[in-house]
Amino acid sequence: MAGSEEPLDPLWEDLDWAIGQLFFMGFDGVEVTPQIRTLIEQHHLGSILLTTKNLKTAQQTAQLVQDLQKIARQAGHPVPLLIALDQENGGVNSLYDEDYICQFPSAMGVAATGSLELAYEVANATAKEVAAVGVNMIMGPVLDVLTNARYQPLGVRTTGDDPQEVSQYGIAAMNGYKDAGLTTCGKHFPSYGNLDFLGSSLDMPIITETLEQLSLGALVPFRNAIREGLDAMMVGGCAIANAGMNVMHACLSDQVVDDLLRNDLGFNGVTISECLEMEALSHDIGVRGGTVMAVEAGCDLVLLCRTFAVQQEAISGLKLGIDNGMISRERINISLQRVLTLKSRCTSWQQALNPPGINQLSTLHLSHLALSTKAYDNSITVMRDKSHLLPLSNTLYPDEELLLLTPLVKPLPASAATKTMSDNAGRPVAVSMHDKWQHRSSIMSGEGVFRELGRSLARQRHGKLLHTSYTANGVRPVHENLINRASAIIIVTADANRNLYQNGFTKHVAMMCSMLSAGGKKKSLIVVSVSSPYDFAMDKSIGTYVCTFDFTETAMSALVRALFGDFVPQGTLPGTLRKGRKVQKSRQHWLVESWNHDRDHRGLQALIEAIGKTAPPNQKSALSGATGSSFELTATEPSEAVEESHFVVRNSSTHALYGFCSTYFYQGVGMIGAIFVDPAKRNLSIGHSLHQRAVRGLLQNPGIQKLQLGLGLPAVYLGVPMSDLSEGARLKRWFASNGWDILSPQLLYTMTIPDIANWAPPEGLLQNVQRVSFGFDLIHGRENSETVLDLVKAHASPEVLELYRLALDDSKACGIVRAKSPVDGSLVGTVIICRQGTQLATFMPVLHSAGEAVGGIIAPVIPPGPQATTVLQGLALLGIRQNKAHRSTTCVLNWVQQEDRDVLLGMGFDVLEAFEELSCVPAKASKAVYSAACPE
Repeated sequence: MAGSEEPLDPLWEDLDWAIGQLFFMGFDGVEVTPQIRTLIEQHHLGSILLTTKNLKTAQQTAQLVQDLQKIARQAGHPVPLLIALDQENGGVNSLYDEDYICQFPSAMGVAATGSLELAYEVANATAKEVAAVGVNMIMGPVLDVLTNARYQPLGVRTTGDDPQEVSQYGIAAMNGYKDAGLTTCGKHFPSYGNLDFLGSSLDMPIITETLEQLSLGALVPFRNAIREGLDAMMVGGCAIANAGMNVMHACLSDQVVDDLLRNDLGFNGVTISECLEMEALSHDIGVRGGTVMAVEAGCDLVLLCRTFAVQQEAISGLKLGIDNGMISRERINISLQRVLTLKSRCTSWQQALNPPGINQLSTLHLSHLALSTKAYDNSITVMRDKSHLLPLSNTLYPDEELLLLTPLVKPLPASAATKTMSDNAGRPVAVSMHDKWQHRSSIMSGEGVFRELGRSLARQRHGKLLHTSYTANGVRPVHENLINRASAIIIVTADANRNLYQNGFTKHVAMMCSMLSAGGKKKSLIVVSVSSPYDFAMDKSIGTYVCTFDFTETAMSALVRALFGDFVPQGTLPGTLRKGRKVQKSRQHWLVESWNHDRDHRGLQALIEAIGKTAPPNQKSALSGATGSSFELTATEPSEAVEESHFVVRNSSTHALYGFCSTYFYQGVGMIGAIFVDPAKRNLSIGHSLHQRAVRGLLQNPGIQKLQLGLGLPAVYLGVPMSDLSEGARLKRWFASNGWDILSPQLLYTMTIPDIANWAPPEGLLQNVQRVSFGFDLIHGRENSETVLDLVKAHASPEVLELYRLALDDSKACGIVRAKSPVDGSLVGTVIICRQGTQLATFMPVLHSAGEAVGGIIAPVIPPGPQATTVLQGLALLGIRQNKAHRSTTCVLNWVQQEDRDVLLGMGFDVLEAFEELSCVPAKASKAVYSAACPE
């Protein structure tokens, strides 16, 4: 990378100056300390991370940042400092100032709104506020996928458990940050979304998923954000233990940083290590060795959060590593160039020394407050309300008492209610290693927030409120007395899946309410999760369940207004929980237009490439050779046998395609060949709109007898891919809800021999074929083809018949092998043989993608009979010989039916792809389309 950049300033030839730019450090204090001054002046430190320990007010922060930049300027730094902080919103904000800095929902809370536009606006507003005080980098977005959502400490800091949804909201936030002028840092690569915690503070949390599992899930948001222009990446401090990788510390491993992140995912930005002061990491490796290992692994910035002595040790360690020849000067220059390039995009001395400050924050504040209210109101989610208890203003009489039960919770960032409390005001709470990973900046007790929640509820109830807390001691006599008095009870939980006493307490109270209600006493129970929505998401015994996604004062204010009917909550639970809800918000309907080659061809190519980049490795072959022309059978000349109609959802302003669907009509069968949706636009009903339009169009064909999903020509997808079982199951459920028969699919396979030069027929195969005495010959062109077409027409689907016609017309690159009965000479089987350069490759991408020199054996058609297996073996054997004669290195056998697969596996073929072809009767499809268009 360094070679492609402009030459470095001569100052950077000084090794001490260059090394200083490779460190990212923090310090304790709300003013410039002698330690941070020394790091900037004497060690030429180039990047600083600010935390809650540095930030008290917006005014103080702006002054501190300006002081730091002035010190760097006066010390001769050629470029300003990179000043970064965590400002994730929800429960994780480094900077709080109720007069100037607005509170917004957590990442999961924003996702609960269901609005990518709102996600962008919140991120943009957040970035504008921190940029106003001089910050030029934000440590976000969080791109972790909660693979094991219920038990991970990240909780609401990330969008949820669906990789595509995490991608969409992460990219929306990233763009919001970037458009406000900040550089972005994705975290925590390769994922903190499914960590195993072993208990000791000296044990690293471990990722046990395989690389293939990570690629299909956790890595998807990182891959997509990189493609969209992510500036920097924080590499985590976790361990990785699976069959293909054994890594003690991800940020110290070249397998993770250089191989996985840079080579496999193509990331060329700045990589940042996790803090090397982490107890497990520093105890295991030592800071000196860890610093050298981090740079060797490929990290460009080494993070050390606060301890001056440790920071000095890290600097000396890196110098020692260079002296020992472990790290070259070229390696230092590569990271230096990356860091300087990053700084050039977000700062200059004019910007650094003249931040907009309080004046700009004052200008922004009112509009940002309105945005905050909108975001929180839209995020409040009522997952269940079986007994219609909400709003309370309609179900609770004025003289009835309301009981609020709140837990003694672990840390919460400062807020208006809590920042005046002393550090020892609350009861001490033991913190496990698991909880230390939630966030280093969360320092204040949450009791004050719940007290303010109680006051707000009391104002709504004109004093008719009872409020007490609960602990791991369970239901005490005081709780029983209050429950007996109250007509309605609100229990607040915060991460009850990890704080199990909350789960037990809530279930106990629910049982009491049920028993008391059965005895004639009114006991309405409302459970409110104020952190992870997974507390009681799947527990339907909790009849009324509300989620707020954080317990800041702003969130609690929105909760009170929702409980008492000031607005109707519209939030939905993110990820798989959102998809699994029976009652969903009405689908958005997209304008579907007919395909226009001249207008849409380039957009389709871009769409195919975008989908290919996000496809799991074992699905790439279906698309890697596809082009826009792969779907246009009649682009060059009309076909009497085929009618085709394709549809698009597009942005008419940018001409980008958001979705594409191809349809064909062959001899009474309507077929859908592909439905593509831009990965960044999934879960927005684009695919649903395309599907409905496609089915309506196919049903208009006279004489239609059935619908088919997947086809052999074009052979991009023979059906629903089976390579990812969970995704295939999800797709089949979706198609089942739209009228398709998923209980009796036709299984189809693409098979391959990757190295036919070294292939040899299994023992006895030749003798077996010869013993039956079938006759085999090879024909080219239309001469003598009538019997071939008659056989195919009688025993294969209509698109396979069209495939044979195209092969017969391409006589230079294609031929048909015929198998004849030794009794009467009638045809008992056929198969297409093709070489490189065949016109069929346009419509069969696998002939491009399976290898460098691919020969095809396509669509064997064999009537049922006692010798069908032998006929198949003979056709395949002759096909392999023809491929060898054409100097092919790889052989692909396409459109293999389920009953033939095992026979071919026995011959040495491997399964390349597997598909399930689905069907649907027109009447059922018509009913499904009508139901979708006219829901009850």
